[in-house]
Amino acid sequence: MLYSNPDWEIKYHDEKLQRDVLALPPGILARYIHCTDRMLKFGPDLGMPHTRAMSGGLFELRLKSREGIGRVFCCTLVGRKIVMLHQFVKKTDKTPPKELTFARQRMKEWKNADT
Repeated sequence: MLYSNPDWEIKYHDEKLQRDVLALPPGILARYIHCTDRMLKFGPDLGMPHTRAMSGGLFELRLKSREGIGRVFCCTLVGRKIVMLHQFVKKTDKTPPKELTFARQRMKEWKNADT
């Protein structure tokens, strides 16, 4: 699915990811909706505590609520497009390396397809 306005456009890696994001616990989902509304207007780098720029063009949405801490990784493509790549609910203080590796692999796929 695609959400857009004249400023930025948001896409999802696939429909399963979109369903997984929409199935996040209510408080985390509310934070996600708040952040993506702002991203449509201002782009992916909202700054802390909302987003964090990771290396290599990867961004992390930081979603904290009573239910826990969620993360959604995204990247940008030419033409003011934001692609949601991967989501998970954190169970430890540090982001597990496998989650980051998975998001980076998806970003690489999108960047290669976009060139």
